[in-house]
Parts: sequence; C-alpha cells; structure tokens
Amino acid sequence: MSEFSEKIESLIPQLTLEEKAALTVGRDMWSTYPVERLGIPSVVMTDGPTGVRMAASSGDNIGHSMPATCFPTASGLASSWNRDLLAEVGRTIGIEAQALGVQTLLGPGLNQKRSPLGGRNFEYLSEDPVLTGELATAFVNGIQGEGVGACPKHYVANESETNRMFSDAIIDERVLRENYLHAFEVAVKKAQPWTMMESYNKINGEYVAENKRLLHDILKEEWGYEGIVISDWGAVNDRVGGIRAGLHLQMPTAPTAWRVVDAVNDGSLDESRLDEVVRDLLEYVFKADAAKKIGVTFSEDEHHQVARRAAAESVTLLQNDGDLLPLSPSAQVAVIGEFAKKPRYQGGGSSKVNPTRVEILYDELSAAYGNDLPYAAGYHGEEISDELLAEAVETARAADIAVVVIGLPDSYETEGRDRTHIDLPEAHNTLVSHIHEVQPNTVVVVINGSAVDLSWVSYVPAIVEGWLTGQGSGGAIADVLTGAVNPSGKLAESFPWRIEDTPTYTCFWPDAHGTIPFSEGVFYGYRWYDTRDIEPHFPFGHGLSYTTFEYSDLNLSTTTYTEGEPLEVQVTITNTGDRMGKEVVQLYIHEHESRFPRAVRELKDFAKVELAPGESQIVTFVLDGKAFAQWDTAVPGWVVNPGTFDIIVGASSRDLRLETSLEVNSTSLPKKVYTRMTPLGDFMKIPAIEKMVRDQFIARMGDGPFMEMILMFVISTPVGKMAYNGQMSEEQLQGMLDMANAS
Repeated sequence: MSEFSEKIESLIPQLTLEEKAALTVGRDMWSTYPVERLGIPSVVMTDGPTGVRMAASSGDNIGHSMPATCFPTASGLASSWNRDLLAEVGRTIGIEAQALGVQTLLGPGLNQKRSPLGGRNFEYLSEDPVLTGELATAFVNGIQGEGVGACPKHYVANESETNRMFSDAIIDERVLRENYLHAFEVAVKKAQPWTMMESYNKINGEYVAENKRLLHDILKEEWGYEGIVISDWGAVNDRVGGIRAGLHLQMPTAPTAWRVVDAVNDGSLDESRLDEVVRDLLEYVFKADAAKKIGVTFSEDEHHQVARRAAAESVTLLQNDGDLLPLSPSAQVAVIGEFAKKPRYQGGGSSKVNPTRVEILYDELSAAYGNDLPYAAGYHGEEISDELLAEAVETARAADIAVVVIGLPDSYETEGRDRTHIDLPEAHNTLVSHIHEVQPNTVVVVINGSAVDLSWVSYVPAIVEGWLTGQGSGGAIADVLTGAVNPSGKLAESFPWRIEDTPTYTCFWPDAHGTIPFSEGVFYGYRWYDTRDIEPHFPFGHGLSYTTFEYSDLNLSTTTYTEGEPLEVQVTITNTGDRMGKEVVQLYIHEHESRFPRAVRELKDFAKVELAPGESQIVTFVLDGKAFAQWDTAVPGWVVNPGTFDIIVGASSRDLRLETSLEVNSTSLPKKVYTRMTPLGDFMKIPAIEKMVRDQFIARMGDGPFMEMILMFVISTPVGKMAYNGQMSEEQLQGMLDMANAS
C-alpha cells in the first residue's frame, strides 16, 4: 500500500476502457497521456544519461534541446569507480531536471560491453556486472533523491546496435542471470528506479517487449520491482501482448490504444490484467506529480564545477614512463591535435546534450602556463596533409614536451551502428609516429568513448585516456596534465591488442536472420582475457597515479565461511608517495574447483579511498553468499559450491597485491539425486560404494596395457547401461541407487 493506493482504487472504476487503453501509450514524444476530467496529470520524461536533453518542442529534435550541464558519458564516469561521485552527478542532473520541468530521466545505461565494437559503449558503464550495478545504483539514488525518476536501460541483452530492432540474442540462462541481468537486479533491489526501459531485441526467439518471464516473473515477482516498464522508443510489436507480459507504457505516441480496447472487447485480453497495468501506471504518475518542485533554479557555474570534477576523476593515466607527467611548470610545451581546440566531449545519438559551456583543452593549458602555447592542428577530422604534418613536426621539435591530442571522431561512436574495428583514424596514428621521431618527450591524450587499439604504445612514454568527459573535459585534462589533479581513474573495460583477441570476435555480428549467439558464455571482458591468459594493451581496473600505494594486512572475519552469513574482508592501504592521491581497491574471488566453468577471477566489490602522503586506512568489504554463487539451471537458482576460494585484492585484474584462502560451506547446494543415467564414477565418490565397485567389478578386469583406458571408459558409463548390457544385475543396480540416494 502506498499513499496513493486509496486514490488509485477509487479512480480505476471511473476510467472508461478507452481511457485505460490511452494511459498505456504516450501522448507525444516525451509525455504520458493525461485524463483531465479525473485529475490524472501527464508526466514529462527525456533523455538524460549525461545531462538533461529537454527538447525545445514535443518532437525529438536531437541537438536542439534546452541548455543543460553536460557530464561525462557513462564510460568516463565508470572509470572513476566512485559511488559518491556518481550519486553527486545524479543529484545535480536531478536538480536540473526539476528546473526544466522533467520528471523522469532516461538513464543510466546498464548494458554490458561484451565487445569493444559496440557503437553505444560510451553510454554504458563497464564490462563487469558488479561494477555496473553498484555505480548505477548510486546514480539512480542520486537522481531520485531530487524527486526525479530514473530509467535504467536497456533491459536486457541489447549489447550491440546492428539490427537492434529485430536481433535475437541467444543466451544460456546461467549467462543471462550472471552477466546481463545482474546489474539490473542490483539497481532494482538497492535503488527501486521509478521506471525501467525494455530493449528492442529478442531473447531466445521472443521480443523482450512481450516477454512475461523477463518483464513480470523476474522483474516484479523475483526482484520485487515496484516501478513501471517503459518501451524503448518504437520497440513495441504487439501492444496487447506487451500488456499481458507486463509492459506498462508504450513510447512514444502511437495509434495502438484501439488494439487494447478491441482485445478487451473480444475477450483476448482480460480487463483485470489491463487494470493491473493501469494501477502501476497511476502509482508512477502520482508519485512523479507529487515530487514535482516549482520554481527550482540552479547555478550554471556550480554545476559546471561538478562536471569538471567528475571529468577529472574519470581521466585515466595509462602510462607514464620516466615520470614525464605531471608537466614541469618550466617546460616549453607544444600542443598538437585539432581536438585540443575543437573538442569532442560527448557521444552521438539520443544522449546528446546542449551544454551550458564547453572548456577548451588548449585554452586551459595556456592559462595554466600563463601564455599562449605553441599549437599545430596536425589533422582535420580524419584527414592529414603534408602541410599539416610538417607544421606539427616542427612545432613539436622546437618544444621540450609535445602534448598530442587524438581520438575517435563523432562518426565512429554513435547510437544506431556498431564499429567494425578498434583502430584510431590512420591520420591520428601517423601524427603520433611522426611526432615521436622528433620529440621523445611525447604525451598522447586519447579522446574516445570505448576501447581503441593503441598500436604506438611501446614508444610513447605517457598516455592519458581522456574519455568523453563532458563540458568540463578541457579543464579536467589540463588539471591532470599539470598535476593540479592527481589522476585516479581506472579502466572499467579492457583495452585489447587486437580485435581478434576479443571474446566475441566470431560471434558479435548478427547473421542473416538477426541471430546473435552469445557463445562466449560467461567469459567476456577481463574474465575472458584473464582466464585465457591473453595479455591486453591495458587490463580492466588499470590506472596510474602520481603517488604510490602499498597494500598490507589482508584479513578475513573467518577462514571457514558458511553461506548466509556476512564475510568481512579488511585490507590496509598506505600512500607511500609524496602527494595526496586516491586509490581504487578491487576485491576479486577465485574458486579452486567449480561445478560449472568459471572465470579465473571475478570482481565482487571495490572501494575508492583518498590518502595523504604516509597515511594509512583500513578498507572493509562485506560479502554475502551471492558473491560465491553461480546460477544452476537445474535447480533453477543461485547455488554456492562448497570448497576453497581465494580472496584477492589488487589495483587491477592483473595487478594483484594480496590474497588469502577461504573454505566455504554451502546451504544451497541441492542434494544429488542418483539415477540410472548417473555415471559409475559418481557413485564411487561414496566410500562404501567405491569399495564395492572395486571388489566386485574392477578387480575382475585384471591388468594389461589397455586396462587404464578401459577403466576410464567404465567409470564414465551410466550405471543403467551397465545393467542393460549385463555388467551388473538389476538388483545390484537398485542397491547402489538406494545406498547412494540415502547417503
């Protein structure tokens, strides 16, 4: 029961069938249908992963929206690994939404980065479901704390853009649960977003928009979701089927309400089911209306500073050979690259924000040095000429240090299409190689929304990943380069050497029927690279600082853990350098013997700490049984396998500092049922049966050169086949079954 329940129950009988149907479809591009005679208002929503994209009219008008603060894209924010920062950004966006009359923001994006080719990867947080779920929770709580609904998207398995309207993700249930549903589950249970956006695609042959198991059984019944499900724009194929499944609101407006009316009238849709959907919709509408604040204003200056701080904490120092960074205040610095003066700071498509201002990296660096620094464009877009290259080379040669700014043009990363490679434009790579030949002190700043091939990594001493960090990106990158900010970003996605090394190299693209086999299973991102021992350019969780950190004193609250209890993990982090800095402490687990294939390491928690030089802090993590569990499709449910696990803490998935072992006892492992199809070897794990088998069967086999091979064949044979073939009697078989199932 909510504060609106009594009101809603009194309204439903007063609504006509036509009004009920109309409520389930948008009024226009961005608002819900009102029923003015009953005092049911309209709710306004708009895109919002990186800022409020409030259209100037009821149409879409991408690029023609009201000015709002443009924050880093999700790939940048996730590199901060900072829950508090995500919450602050969410709160700030929520305030602007209130000021602009927006009641629901369509974000954040929770899809996983199963391939670096995903055209919308800049809009998604990470390649790990735990990291994604935790950061999304903070962001949602931040937005909703200001009385504005969040809308996590795209639920679920919309991990690529190609043929997204009809692609069919073929996913094993365990993979779906552990990898692709997990982040949504965390956000629902910890933040209760007001709305959830379902995705365009099919899963295992059924459109998500009509999938009752996903929209109702899992989301509502299992997870206890209290909000409504909204379609992605234009995703509905069967409005009546969607209502049956649990799709509350079709967006944008479409002439489909009459189909709902006809379905009720002809008996193919029970009106009581429509009433359930309308009941949830009215709960959302009245909640949003009650939370609306009149007369909210905000300081563009203050919000810009939040955007700049968020950008600075997202910037990631990938390489710093010889401590070339931070830049010396007395150095003669040259700035090379068109992006330094014509920045790319956000992705393309529906998330595009009209910023209140944009900082320019060249201007910010010049201001830091107190004069206009030498500059050369080096390239125009994706093109380079002999004249541009010659000017850039001479400018770099005359300096002490060259800062070269390159990256991906807007056309490379945008909603609606995927990348076909992970290369930077050839003009940008050419520029780097020529600058390096004349200037060994070269710093490369890369501007991009997702992983790229940094083929020149071996001969460039310093590399800064600048991401698409919003309107404050110019100042934020300058702050990191000059040392005004100590970098603390860590990669939320792996950077592979080659696209051929990636887990989805053979299964990313849909076939002629739109089918996408998720045949990599649970192994994607760092879980693939670490398990296969494939060395990436830069691993998941990697990021350098201008100071150093020491890990010590890893302790567990117990060395024998029983599922259902909390497990406390503590580790001490010390700043052993000479300047203030932030470190992201990452906790991974490794299972020694798993019942099902499992990655060699899985992230289970993380914490970001800020320490003064010489300062130490004890970081405490608390894990529950879910951290050790796998989805067992036979149960079906989450099951913890008893046995030995390693608890590992480190600075990345490859930079592992400390580990200790833990014995885990399970309360969820189902009792094994022995049947005629159980292999003999499984029975032999029971001591009494093993002795009987050895005495009555194996001893009669004798010795010989092929006995070991024959023995392996025998113990892998189902006992029912052995009885059928006369190798044991039915009485012996039944005795074994009774003894095993009673054990």
